[in-house]
Amino acid sequence: MGPVYEFLGLTVGIIQHDLDSAQRRAAYRCDVTYVTNNEDGFDYLRDNMAWQVEDLVQRELYFALVDEVDSILIDEARTPLIISGPSTESTELYGKFAQIVQRLKKDEDFTVDEKAHAAPITEAGVAKVEKMLGITNLYDQRNIELAHQLNAALKAWNLFHLDQQYIVKDGEIIIVDEFTGRLMYGRRYSDGIHQAIEAKEGIKVRGEDQTLATITFQNFFRLYERLAGMTGTAKTEEREFRDIYGLDVVVVPTNMPMIRKDNSDIVYKSEKAKFQAVLNEIITEHQKGRPVLVGTRSIEKSEMLASMLRRRNIECNVLNAKYHEQEAEIIKDAGQAGQVTIATNMAGRGTDIKLGDGVATQGGLHIIGTERHESRRIDNQLRGRSGRQGDPGSSRFYVSLEDEVMRLFGGERMQNIMERVGFTDEQPIESGLVTKSIERAQSKVENHNYEIRKHVLEYDDVMNKQREVIYADRRAILEGTFDSRAFMLQTLEAKVDEALEQNAPENVNPSEWDVGEILDELEMIFPVKAKLSAKDFEKKDREEIRALLKRAASEAYEAKEQEITPEIMRVVEQRYLLLPIIDRQWVDHLYVMDHLKNGIGLRGYGQKDPRVEYEKEAFEIFESLKNNIADEAIKGVFRVVVEQAPPGVMPPGTMPPYAMPPPSMQSPNLPTGAPELMPVGPPPPPRPERLRTNRDEGEPARPMHRDHPKVGRNELCPCGSGKKFKKCHGAAA
Repeated sequence: MGPVYEFLGLTVGIIQHDLDSAQRRAAYRCDVTYVTNNEDGFDYLRDNMAWQVEDLVQRELYFALVDEVDSILIDEARTPLIISGPSTESTELYGKFAQIVQRLKKDEDFTVDEKAHAAPITEAGVAKVEKMLGITNLYDQRNIELAHQLNAALKAWNLFHLDQQYIVKDGEIIIVDEFTGRLMYGRRYSDGIHQAIEAKEGIKVRGEDQTLATITFQNFFRLYERLAGMTGTAKTEEREFRDIYGLDVVVVPTNMPMIRKDNSDIVYKSEKAKFQAVLNEIITEHQKGRPVLVGTRSIEKSEMLASMLRRRNIECNVLNAKYHEQEAEIIKDAGQAGQVTIATNMAGRGTDIKLGDGVATQGGLHIIGTERHESRRIDNQLRGRSGRQGDPGSSRFYVSLEDEVMRLFGGERMQNIMERVGFTDEQPIESGLVTKSIERAQSKVENHNYEIRKHVLEYDDVMNKQREVIYADRRAILEGTFDSRAFMLQTLEAKVDEALEQNAPENVNPSEWDVGEILDELEMIFPVKAKLSAKDFEKKDREEIRALLKRAASEAYEAKEQEITPEIMRVVEQRYLLLPIIDRQWVDHLYVMDHLKNGIGLRGYGQKDPRVEYEKEAFEIFESLKNNIADEAIKGVFRVVVEQAPPGVMPPGTMPPYAMPPPSMQSPNLPTGAPELMPVGPPPPPRPERLRTNRDEGEPARPMHRDHPKVGRNELCPCGSGKKFKKCHGAAA
């Protein structure tokens, strides 16, 4: 489409993984920008961690047109985007628990609940683990990390399987996308699962990471002023598009009449009998000269079926995550006469399949699904590879009662039907009634997954309000529109009020006021004792004391401002205090909120609504965050001393003090039942130097220094010339 847009006078940009900030910025400033949902979301988070305006890459989020909108806004919405940095925790326990769980017996020491995606341990299992670890109580507060490790190991060994959820490639665990069958390079499971899988497979275990920034796809895409999308399979999710995104689903009529024949499902009791029937149908259609496209749910099943075909001397192309690079090349030939192609889920989606000569007269492309997916949309996508643009075609799904969807959501009812009619393993059921029963089972799964996504969103909506406040203030600081002077003076007044409320309450007799404690508390923030003493408050009422203290605070601030000049004061306040303090406190806040969310479900046992409790406590924690930021910032103002660099000397350093290192990208926390993924990037550079502190052992804290503060190109030069840095000492660079 690029040449078309350019012919119409528009500019076109594309964002790819290996672009630097300058290239990304240029691409985002084009009239039309092509970008994947992950790159777009992570650029948004990185922009809200930037240290200078020059590092920002995105423009305002105005209009997003999302291709395969159901895949992005529905399927991937269970996985929040999270940027993480490395933690310092040891990885030794993962190997230890990999050995422990192998000695536990299923159904005796633990159970596996595939529907809830959990592997809870039994009381007998707890006793056995405690004995192996040499402890008396696994769930004692001191052993909370051991319980976490055990839970991760049990999940890794019983719910995550090689060549299904992941593969091992070049000494790394690579996740396989459950919806597309493609490899998800750079993604990692969170909550210790990825590390437990690494230990299980005997490869090097990388440490867990700490969340630095996070957002769900729902809340990210709702930031756009206008949102639209397109897909061939959105109608089944019409309710969710309307409820979550305010989007209506409009069905566009096909260009040509759809004449593909969709046959009823065939259900077998056993998986073995099912695959034998699949094999026979492939051979029958192949001998007619028809191309056949076979969909499987895992790499393991696709390679097993390919082996069965080759033993019968039928050549086939296999398209799964292991052959991702050849995806388009393999799928484009799937419509040639006699071609047999096996693909995991919807690998190849987006590549048009053209029918070869004479294929249309033989009935067109035949689609075989070897298993129903948990979502009807995914099945419809597989069917939709045939019968395009009025082409002939056909499809059929083969199902067994051992398949995951049937086993978890529909198997018992179907088992009763099969036993009632007396079919043997080799005699399948084929009827429209069976197909409808299967679709009812899928509908249960879709509702289950919708509730998971809704649950994620309800909790993230609370975080989203907090995120908007923090990010708005941070962006204002970065762009120089934040009034840090007013903020600091307001904070000083609040500190005076706080000291008064605690030590001279309104309803207490003045003789009981602790004026000395008021001065001690405020002295920790600004030098009040140099101007005021307890005697100055004698015979004064509470409001007169308040006025005296606020005037002393204001005068101390103004004196500090004149000492280092208002221009440098603003730079210090915004670039060297507020920005790094906000970032550090926000990271700690995310950690606290993660723990709150993980444990809030227990409030239900006390007949309390966990979500209401979460909102209430989240508000209190956020108020505490804002107070902590203000408290640390105002204390920093009176402790920082700027030492001017001699003329001609460039201020060193490229990042403010206390800066978080440029993050690697990691780790979503998801509710039970959802796969937990996290992106991962290159290792961060060494941590920058911090503010230098002149402090000896046992000596009270003195002002913190940095030899030379980093100066932005458009800020005033610290040499005192009155020129912008880029026109003064910065010109030498």
